[in-house]
Amino acid sequence: MAAVVALDFETSDKYADSACALGMVRMENLRVVSSWYRLIRPPRSRVYFTEIHGLTWDMLKGERSFAELWPEISAFMQGAELLVAHNATFDRRVLYGCCRASGLLPPSAPFACTVKGARRGLGLPHNRLNDVCDYLGLELDHHNAASDAMAAARIYLHLRSLGMTDEAMLLR
Repeated sequence: MAAVVALDFETSDKYADSACALGMVRMENLRVVSSWYRLIRPPRSRVYFTEIHGLTWDMLKGERSFAELWPEISAFMQGAELLVAHNATFDRRVLYGCCRASGLLPPSAPFACTVKGARRGLGLPHNRLNDVCDYLGLELDHHNAASDAMAAARIYLHLRSLGMTDEAMLLR
C-alpha cells in the first residue's frame, strides 16, 4: 500500500500563508512509521491566535520560514499518494497558500478529510477533533500541530479499519 501523510498546521493570522507550526505523520501499510514537527517563522510578526495554540512571535521569530523548511517538508511527503487532515480544507488551504507565497509547487497528492470520514462512519453529534478523539479514546494536546497530526492519523486508521475507503473521505 502507498504512503499516506497526515498533517496539521497552526497559523498566526487569517491568511493562508501564515503557517507557524506543522506536524506530519507518515503511514505505510496502514501503520504509523514516522513523525515530523517544526515551528515556522510566519511572514508577519503579529500572532493573532496565541490564545488558541500558545505560540508567540518571540517563540517563532528565530525559526526557519516555510520556504526554508520546504526541503524537509517535501522529503517527508515524498511518495505519499494521499494527504490526510482533520478539517482538510483548512490544512490544504494553508499548504497551498504557503507554497504559493514561497514560489513552490505544492504536492499533487489529493487530500482526504477525517471530519468527512467521521461524519460518515461514526455517527457522533459533533465531529470536532477533540470530540472524535474523546470518542475513540485517543490522547490529544489540542492545537499542538504534532498531536493534532497524530490524532488525524489515528482517526484515519480507525476509519479504514471500519472499512471506509479513501474515496469516501476525499476532498473534491
